[in-house]
Amino acid sequence: MDSLPFDDRGLIPAIAQQYDTGQVLMLAWMNRAALVETLATGRVCYWSRSRQALWRKDETSGYRQWLKELRLDCDGDTVLLLVDQQGPSCHTGRSSCFYNRVDGEDLVVDSRSLSRE
Repeated sequence: MDSLPFDDRGLIPAIAQQYDTGQVLMLAWMNRAALVETLATGRVCYWSRSRQALWRKDETSGYRQWLKELRLDCDGDTVLLLVDQQGPSCHTGRSSCFYNRVDGEDLVVDSRSLSRE
């Protein structure tokens, strides 16, 4: 934990990916407390930059993320969370936050990102 290169705000980027399908779900931020809590409980916890507080994925949506595995990239400056996402991961109700696709000069909403609960 001491070797992680937290930025000047004490944060490190964290990518959540569905462990069994490989779908990239979201990008969020974690501080030391969020990482410690996630590793201790298995329930993914982030740092909300807008609220300036710890944010557990189900607090407002009811949809949890359970940690299956935590990895670091080759530079050790980004966290990859392999998770079991229960319900949509995006606040829009979609399965992934990455539903906007660039098609030439157009931005297209990818209909495959709609949640399949």
